[in-house]
Parts: sequence; C-alpha cells; structure tokens
Amino acid sequence: MAVKVCKFGGTSMADGNVMNRVKSIIESDKDRKYVVVSAPGKRYSGDIKITDILYECHKEVAEKGSCGAAFQLIRSRFNSIVRELNIDFDIDSVLDETEMRINTEKDVDFTASRGEYLSARVMAEVLGAKFIDAEDVIFFDENGLYDAEKSDKAIREALRGADKAVFPGFYGKGFNGKVKTFSRGGSDISGAIVARAVNATVYENWTDVSGFLACDPRIVDSPKRIKMLSYKELRELSYMGANVLHSESIFPVRKANIPIHIKNTFRPEDDGTLIQPSVYYTPSGNTVTGIAGKKDFTVIFIEKSLMNSQIGFVRKVLSVLEQYDIPVEHIPSGIDTMSVVIESAALKNGKLELVLKGIKDAVAPDTLRVLEDIALIATVGHGMSSSVGTSARLFKAMAAAEINVKMIDQGSSELNIIVGVNNSDCDNCIRAIYREFFGN
Repeated sequence: MAVKVCKFGGTSMADGNVMNRVKSIIESDKDRKYVVVSAPGKRYSGDIKITDILYECHKEVAEKGSCGAAFQLIRSRFNSIVRELNIDFDIDSVLDETEMRINTEKDVDFTASRGEYLSARVMAEVLGAKFIDAEDVIFFDENGLYDAEKSDKAIREALRGADKAVFPGFYGKGFNGKVKTFSRGGSDISGAIVARAVNATVYENWTDVSGFLACDPRIVDSPKRIKMLSYKELRELSYMGANVLHSESIFPVRKANIPIHIKNTFRPEDDGTLIQPSVYYTPSGNTVTGIAGKKDFTVIFIEKSLMNSQIGFVRKVLSVLEQYDIPVEHIPSGIDTMSVVIESAALKNGKLELVLKGIKDAVAPDTLRVLEDIALIATVGHGMSSSVGTSARLFKAMAAAEINVKMIDQGSSELNIIVGVNNSDCDNCIRAIYREFFGN
C-alpha cells in the first residue's frame, strides 16, 4: 500500500486560509496519510514568526517569572487562525494550558516547541485526524542523538488503527524526560523520521518554492529548476546554503531508500524536485546540477618542511581544534602544507588566538598564516566525474570574471569542486560559474 508522509513548512501554516489550502492538498490524494507541521511563519514582510515570539516568551519568563505580554501575541495569532478556519475548537483552553506550562517549565526547548505543538493541534482538528505529540514518539539518547530504533517503534505503535495523523515537527523527548528540539528548520527532520518509521513510499516536503533551483535566485535571475537530484547532491547543496531543505533531513530516510519530493503549497500543480536515493537515481546528463555558496570562513594555512614524514602531524593540529570544540569544514593539503577551513563564527571571543598558539606549540610550523572573510562556493554534480575539462571550464569562467582563487578543494568522489574566494567576490563567482554551465 502506498503511503505518503507530508511535511508542511511555516509558510504553509501562516494563517487559516493557507491551512485550508493544505487541507485541500492532503485530501486530494488518499495516500497522504501522515502529516508533520511547522510553527506558523510570516504572513507578510515584516511579520514575526511564531517561534521567534516564543523565544521572547522564554526571555520574559526568565526576567519576570511569566510570559503574559509576549504570549498574548501567540494567543492572538492562533485565535485568528481558528476563526479563519471556521472550526469548532476550544483553542483558548489549549492556549491556557500552554501558557501555564511555559511559565512552569521555564525551559527554552519546551517553549520554542510550542508553535509546532499548537499548529499540529489545530491541523488535526481541521483534518479530523489523530494528534500524536512528538514528545511521546520521537526520542533522543543520552548523547543527545536521535534514537531511531526507539522512535520507530513508538511511532508505529501510536499510529495503530489511525487512518490519518498529525505530528508536530521540530522536537521530541530528551534522555532526561524533557522536551528537546532539533536545530531551527528541524521539522524537515521530523518529517523524515515519520517517513522512515512507516516505510513511506515518498516523503513530500511542502514549502513556498517549487523545488530546488540551480543556484540562489537572489544572485542569478530566474535560475533553472533542478528536476531531480541525488541524496549526495542534496547534502552538498543544502550544507553550502541552498536552504530549501534542512541538510540533516536526509539521514532518517536514506537507509530506507525513501525519495523526498519538494513541492510548493501555493503551486501544487508544479512538478517540484524529486530527490532520489542512489539505487533509484539516474543522472540527468548535465555536467553540473547546482551551485551554492556560503560566506564567512577562516582559513588557517600551515607550512612545515617534511610535514608528510612526521607521524601524527595532522592529528596534533586537529587535537588543538578539538580542545576548543571547533568543527572543521575542509582540510586541503600538499606535501609540506595543509589548510584548515573553519566557520569564522566558531573562532570568535578569542578562540582564534588560542588556536594559533596551540598549533604553534603542537607542531612548530615554519609558516602559520590566517585568511579571513573567505567564501566557499561549491559546484556540485554527478556528471562532473565523467566530463572532461570541468575544472578547466570552471577556472576559466572565474578568470574571465577577474576572481582570485584563494583555495581549491575537490572531494574524492568527484561530486563537487569547492573554491575559496573573498567574501566580496562570492556573488560574482556564482554568477560566472552559472553562466559557464547553464548559459545566461
């Protein structure tokens, strides 16, 4: 039996009129049985997302002991949604209980999760579906990691006998028994978790765009839409700033070989983008699938003669970063050189100076140099590995645009080429690469 799990983002939950649109989408396909929802997003430019208001609620509780003023905005928004939906639902009682628990729990994760909780309560009423609280079925282990086996079992048990069900996204239950959230945008992960648990035919992720584009439309006018891409390509593009889908959302569905279909709530007739596991994926024939860029990296350049013959050299460098809890993005290297690429935000508050001193003490480099304000641009595509001259075309395009390359890193899978340029050259670099591989 075909089963589709649908996740609807914050824009799809923004008001009652859009929620009615969501209802029509779900009811138009009998296979759309299980729904995961986000907190209401912005209704218009300048509006405030519900989750952001909830963080203000937590701040108010910490400062004043209760969140009456900030929570009034939550109350007003959900009362408006229920009126627009014209449903017989005692939302005030649910809101009263929610406000009381926020004041009692005084916990930031619990407070932040209430937007999804309230959205799911309302959507369950709209659909006449079973409401399943995520804290009853999605669990984290003692290390704060998602517990797949325990969650799968709980989700399947909760769905027993339910024809349709609605789950709140973004959170579950921590090992300490309290609500624990994923990172922002984590409702995408929640949807993938439910899809895995029920062995869905497809995981539909409904948002306000008609799928992935070959690059950021704020940089290139009307870039081409990507009709199909692989999990690996998605991971690369999402991490490097293509924000249609949370980069970690593929992990729950990847092992189960469940496709992800990105669809547009406001244009449901559009084909969207289908993200396929490797067992189903057929390359499109294009050399490049997409281009994405991310600013504000720092590169630490290390040079030492005979580095390659010194056992443990790289380990010693990385142990310094581990000591200060600093994640590493890339490590391009040569015979006597290595570079460590780190997000600049991770080196604030004096950490850069501590790291440099630690590296000097650990390996006594001949040269230690720092490049700041670096942007990374990833050119991604399965076709790159079988196309002769891809790198030459890329660097020729950058040279023609007078862009200086600060760093080059190509993955062993030949799925991507990453170049480092000055932050100020980021957009021009993306435009130059796009023109080369996709035309104007």
